[in-house]
Amino acid sequence: MAHLHPTAELAERALLPDDPGQALALACALFDDAPRMFNHQRGLWGYTGVAHDGAPLSVQSTGVGGPSAAVVVAELAALGLRRAVRVGRAWALGGGAAAGSLVAVSAALCADGASRALGAGARVEPDAALAAALGAAAPAGLVASADLPAADPAWARAGAVAFDLESAAVLAAGRRAGVAAAALVALDGAPRAPDDPALLETAERLGRAALAALS
Repeated sequence: MAHLHPTAELAERALLPDDPGQALALACALFDDAPRMFNHQRGLWGYTGVAHDGAPLSVQSTGVGGPSAAVVVAELAALGLRRAVRVGRAWALGGGAAAGSLVAVSAALCADGASRALGAGARVEPDAALAAALGAAAPAGLVASADLPAADPAWARAGAVAFDLESAAVLAAGRRAGVAAAALVALDGAPRAPDDPALLETAERLGRAALAALS
């Protein structure tokens, strides 16, 4: 069963935020022309347009959690996706980095069911070339991905600087489907309202850095 219903052409490269509102914000910030809606099925808003670097780009929300993200990546791959960067927030572990700091994911610990079901094992690594390109914008760091927003002290002991709900699934699904995938996250601080200007500013920072890596 298809979960996406494309209404525009998919670009071969994409940004993958989990939040549909941030997908719209990124499309408005990164496209030179008016974005065309790629998908609105199941509330998973997606857009395609010509990015500031002059090449086509899609921005597709994955929804919350590994299962939804894995399904979206697999369906995008079947439609022609070749390179993708997950962009989103992650909860900091250990208090070593300031809220809002960007982290280029060097690997994700698979503490979630989706990535393990995809055969990722204990950890999954991003595409090396994309990860290196993201490293120009942010320090590399290990993250953990979980099914629920609750930290396990073992992750910090293993060297993880943050945890989220989607990175491992995106990387694992990309590897299985032949999509070069990577992840760039912003460390979260205090809870904020969805329309908080600081969240939108952080989303745009993530999007611009990820776009540069995909260029």
